[in-house]
Amino acid sequence: MESLIPEIEKRRALRALDTRPVPADVIRRILTAATYAPSCGNMQPWRFVVANEEPALGRVKEGLSGGNYWATKAPLIVLVLTRVDLDCRRDDGRDYAFFGAGMASMNLMLQATREGLIAHPIAGYDPLAIKKSLAIPPEYTLLTLINIGYPGSEQQLGDKHREQEHAPRVRKDPAEVISWNRWFA
Repeated sequence: MESLIPEIEKRRALRALDTRPVPADVIRRILTAATYAPSCGNMQPWRFVVANEEPALGRVKEGLSGGNYWATKAPLIVLVLTRVDLDCRRDDGRDYAFFGAGMASMNLMLQATREGLIAHPIAGYDPLAIKKSLAIPPEYTLLTLINIGYPGSEQQLGDKHREQEHAPRVRKDPAEVISWNRWFA
């Protein structure tokens, strides 16, 4: 395979997190990387709420689904939010805010990987409860929680998740997601 950027090759959505705090300068770098993402008309539609201190961190953790028990160890959780009117909106229904927030999230995760951190985005949480607990206006969409921390002990994980930590990376065959010069045959 061709050589990819090392952080892309190394990045995995691992779950064994250490509770050790992430230093402030590291947090600033990963957030700065996020803000350097491209956006339509440079409107930068992403909004991040950083939960790394109590009571905010505990409030976010209270909103996690049971399957994300492992994320209760995260010393840092970044909430990724947007609102459709914060970015370009096209008459044909293309709202770029979600795309921009996704690109910013990927920049954040790649920088976190470079810093030796695990950055695992999840969808399993109660967005309404979390938004209410942190006074986030209802018109914002909470897209994901990115759980961030240094690698920790796998002993804290259930059998299924411990096995997944070492499973080979499985991706769809490129032919399933890439078509050349026409729609998929």
